Amino acid sequence: MCTNRLKSAFVALSCVCASLFFGSWDSDSQSVIGPIPPSPHYDDPSQWFIVNRQGEADLFYIISTETGDHMIGSDTCHFADTYNAGQRGQMRIEMHAVDSFYSGKLNYYSPYYRQVTMQSWSSPETALARLPLAMSDCVRSWDYYIKHLNQGRPFILAGFSQGAHAMLEIMKRMPDDVADRMVAAYFIGYRITKEDTACCRHLRPACKANDTKVSICFNSVKTPECEIPVVSAGNLFCINPINWRTDTVGASFVYYDKEHQNDTLSARLDPKSKLLLIGGYKNDEPMPVIGIPGNYHHMELRFYYPYIRQNMADRVEAFFNNRTK
Repeated sequence: MCTNRLKSAFVALSCVCASLFFGSWDSDSQSVIGPIPPSPHYDDPSQWFIVNRQGEADLFYIISTETGDHMIGSDTCHFADTYNAGQRGQMRIEMHAVDSFYSGKLNYYSPYYRQVTMQSWSSPETALARLPLAMSDCVRSWDYYIKHLNQGRPFILAGFSQGAHAMLEIMKRMPDDVADRMVAAYFIGYRITKEDTACCRHLRPACKANDTKVSICFNSVKTPECEIPVVSAGNLFCINPINWRTDTVGASFVYYDKEHQNDTLSARLDPKSKLLLIGGYKNDEPMPVIGIPGNYHHMELRFYYPYIRQNMADRVEAFFNNRTK
């Protein structure tokens, strides 16, 4: 029953993404930024998706791009409105799905934020110019979480795509006493570059299944030529989320999907490109807007969730074991 509920959640997530991709497109030439929605206040419970399981550790998760352009008056807005119930509903689908798939016994915290809309990514330069507003919300939500919600517990920091970019901004500002409580950081479907490591001392690559205070990073493709530069170019960190190795030893895994009858696929790390090469997946149709045939960016949350959920639990256990030594 649980597995069916999780599958349904991700089916709904896919439908929302498709409606955004293929919905009406505003092509007029306006300023890069445009109108800005109200700033979220993180002392307002409506600006959070929270599941308190009375656990000993937390999962703080930042969602990917789930909203599209919308109108404020007669102008097109390129940022999510976190006080708009419809747009919160679109973001909530991913929040709920990730909690269901990944949290296990962890307490779960996910903030709504004025994310850059999907249409913005048709020009990566435009999207990156808009990102500072979205990132400032994520940093503020993190600060509120640490001061008012975390209560000194160990935590996992995780994000997907745009959400993983926000993790970098959070970790660059993270003081040492807070970083000491970080079990691990999961950069799902995003990159960690030389420039990132130069300005963030807390970025250390994961090397095995149970090291702690490390960063887990992977980007899935059929071949290196299928890379999407905006999410993976220049990446330094990569670990195989099936066997938790950083060499070329591959591993088979089951993709739990009703349509594909739980296909068995394979994952192997390419040391030159720092990409995860996936074998056996037959659907190479690209995701809209930024997609490339054979790039599986849109599958990162779905391919590996049983393995990552167990790995999160294993790393939390290792963190507590290390603290008692």
